[in-house]
Amino acid sequence: MPILVGLSDTALRNVKPGDPRKRLSDGKGLYLLLFVKGGSHGWRFDYSIRGRRKTLSLGTYPDTSLSLARDKAKRARQLVAEGLDPSDGRKAAKAEAKLERDAESRIASGLPALGSFECVAREWFDVHQSGWAPSYGEKVIRRLERDIFPWIGKKPVDRISVPEVLEVLRRIESRGVLETTHRARENCSQVFRFAIASGLALTDPARDLAPALRRPVSDRMAAIIEPSKLAQLLRAIDGYSGTLIVRTALQLSPMLMVRPGELRHAQWSELDLDSSVWIIPAARMKGTKVFKASRKNDHVVPLARQAVQLLRELHPLTGPGGYVFRGVRDHERPMSENTVNAALQRMGYDTQEEMTGHGFRATARTIVSEQLKFPSPVIEAQLAHAPSGPLGSAYDRAKFLEARHDMMQQWADYLDRLRHSGEMIELRRAA
Repeated sequence: MPILVGLSDTALRNVKPGDPRKRLSDGKGLYLLLFVKGGSHGWRFDYSIRGRRKTLSLGTYPDTSLSLARDKAKRARQLVAEGLDPSDGRKAAKAEAKLERDAESRIASGLPALGSFECVAREWFDVHQSGWAPSYGEKVIRRLERDIFPWIGKKPVDRISVPEVLEVLRRIESRGVLETTHRARENCSQVFRFAIASGLALTDPARDLAPALRRPVSDRMAAIIEPSKLAQLLRAIDGYSGTLIVRTALQLSPMLMVRPGELRHAQWSELDLDSSVWIIPAARMKGTKVFKASRKNDHVVPLARQAVQLLRELHPLTGPGGYVFRGVRDHERPMSENTVNAALQRMGYDTQEEMTGHGFRATARTIVSEQLKFPSPVIEAQLAHAPSGPLGSAYDRAKFLEARHDMMQQWADYLDRLRHSGEMIELRRAA
């Protein structure tokens, strides 16, 4: 069967259905397969590279004209001459197009595009959140969703520059929340390092930005550490005109040395007033998820006589079950995390400069050490701080329960004397 060499548009237009020929050759590897897709014909280009014969599809006629097919074949010959396989470029282009379609589909479905900062950040979050306390994980993802994703979330993670990250952090910094700014930088850096480990990026543009950001003046909660000023605060608390629940929480805050969240989530089932102890489940303590999973890490809080009396007075109102410091409107929830600070503000105390609910721990830590002279490991055990140093594990096992019972009673007695005298009282531990 004759094969045409050097095709023309006229020859191609004259091909009719039923034509017995299989293909029409244009020379140099380019030819047209007839009737391969219904009434259309397919352009093909044969070439050899690295000892292998291969065929490249160049489109269909008449959508791809003769001149366009020749141009495509010419570019393919040039690639072969350079030692490059035209099929590789075609595959790469198809893969890129597929990625673009997938990205458009994910965005249309409300999902971040693959390889975007948000997509990688959510993968990082999913990997690590199982080891975090739920409250911590919620803060991390909320910080990313509020302060980071709207600005660089859609950008490919490997195409985000240092100035772009700095601009996002400056936006947070401008609100005056400097701690949040530095936490956001660390979260971004963690995401970029995750992307590097996953082969999605080569550098961490957030790594070296800390020096470019303003540092918080202090990371310490406002706290009163002078006994004379503490005496004034104790008398102000006794005269607080709010509810019994809030006044009791205020009275117990300096006495128990627990974190505000631990106090407001206290439940009657955790208290044994006859034995003068409060056992806070490890699941509610500060620490990793692994730490919280072990009951051996429950925190025992010895209760002084004064604390037991205050709790017995509150029991008829909020007991026998549920939260000790229940919410005003919803009794199934604890009181708000801002309640104690709001009460301090009502009494005239600046929670930024003078005193906070969390500051009671620093107050006790300082004065118990300086005035009652209890050793630091005993105080740290009561504060539920992680043990450190070569004897840390021994301290952790011992928990100093007997010494802590003694310390908590002496501390409550000291507060009573301070409250009633209004003068600096320096008590020494009995030998």
